[in-house]
Amino acid sequence: MFDVVIAGAGHNGLVAAAYLARAGKSVLLLERFGHVGGLAVSAQAFPGVEARVSRYSYLVSLLPSKVVKDLGLPLDLRRRRFSSYTPVGTGGLLVDGGDEDRTAASFANITGGGHEIVAWRRFYAMTAAAATAIAPTLIEPLLPRERLKELVGAPWTDLFERPIGQVVNELFANDVVRGVVLTDALIGTFADPDVDLLANRCFLYHVIGDGTGDWNVPVGGMGAVTGGLAAIATKAGAEIRVNAEVVAIDPATGEVTYRDETGEHTVTGGKVLANLPPFTLARLLGEEPSERPEGAQLKINMVLKRLPELKDRSVDPREAFSGTFHINESRDQLALAFRQASAGEIPTLPPAEVYCHSLTDPSILGADLRRSGAQTMTLFGLHMPARLFDRPGAKEEAVRRTLVSMDSVLAEPIEDVLLTGPEGVCLEAKTPVDLEHDAGLPGGHIFHQDLSWPYAEEGRWGVETVHERLLLCGAGARRGGGVSGIPGHNAAMAVLGR
Repeated sequence: MFDVVIAGAGHNGLVAAAYLARAGKSVLLLERFGHVGGLAVSAQAFPGVEARVSRYSYLVSLLPSKVVKDLGLPLDLRRRRFSSYTPVGTGGLLVDGGDEDRTAASFANITGGGHEIVAWRRFYAMTAAAATAIAPTLIEPLLPRERLKELVGAPWTDLFERPIGQVVNELFANDVVRGVVLTDALIGTFADPDVDLLANRCFLYHVIGDGTGDWNVPVGGMGAVTGGLAAIATKAGAEIRVNAEVVAIDPATGEVTYRDETGEHTVTGGKVLANLPPFTLARLLGEEPSERPEGAQLKINMVLKRLPELKDRSVDPREAFSGTFHINESRDQLALAFRQASAGEIPTLPPAEVYCHSLTDPSILGADLRRSGAQTMTLFGLHMPARLFDRPGAKEEAVRRTLVSMDSVLAEPIEDVLLTGPEGVCLEAKTPVDLEHDAGLPGGHIFHQDLSWPYAEEGRWGVETVHERLLLCGAGARRGGGVSGIPGHNAAMAVLGR
């Protein structure tokens, strides 16, 4: 018998195991893949091409520095100087974190005046104040709603009670600027920000990360994060069994049944931690699952021979692509894509954003690729709900339209700069259907289920279930979602009675 059995050795399961093993608990992690890390891993996605891409999760924002310090995680997170670049005609909007005057000039060129940059600074001062108040509470026992409201203060109404789309429409006059702000409300979330507070929840988690909201690049890729956590947990005494798929959980006795290459086995835990989507957990408990979640994204990983040329000759492509490069993500373009997807149609001009992580962390490329000028590129497409991919050819059409959308803002087709490896062009796409098939995420939902508010509705830590011995420790817990380690930390604290 183990003190704790953890189902799922993704990053949250590893965080929980590390805390618990270091506290002297006997811990067993069971992982159905042949590796740890879940979707927070690095991989050589293209055979014969020495580029290790963060195939699914790709940036770190929500991981608390306290968790990193507590566990002694050897992690190098690099801040991206350029927050974003948005092509607009033959120009563009550049947000330069190292030069406020340059950012202001870029706003003036696009918007024709100084109002938008003033509104921009005021708005993000508001989100920064909220982040400072909220972030520390994410790894503490849940606060009641009214207590959190007191801590947040004035920003509460605009972030928690009014649809974020309405707030943005009132503060900003420029359609492009509105869209740049609203993309953070739609990552992996299919919602209309003008009416749906689900978009507010998504936005909130994207701007409060570790008190700063910075989205940083992990040196070595996401595999460096989870590889480090696995080493810490193992050194502390946790046992990890890979290729061990959990097939049943008895919450009354703590018995966990798993299957490996030798057959089925049963182990018992004083506590059982489920680093699994709640929909999946219900099936393992023999219960009726709740409504099936639905993911909404298209992820495309690429390796480029070189960076593509821009229509805007005033900006170095290395600057434009090192942050978030917005593609047809104005407010009106986002709204049109949402209406089309809601009607069951793949958006005509899909909104998307790309990042070139190798510009910030060249170590993910082999020496020959670095010398040649090659770069990795990750594309994240919005308003691509799982429902669009239930028919033959839908994935191919979504990819084709997304590349056309990208070409529309570049000075040359992206296909002209894609690297060709021994097995073909270096491009792979992942839809919600792929994530369900490959990774077991119901509906391909990257947050396991819709994000929740970070205040108390039930449970002390937001990880409790109706079964005393069973706790959530994955993204589906309250205050879950993203690469954060927060549910893993909170489940460990719940077990330890802290």
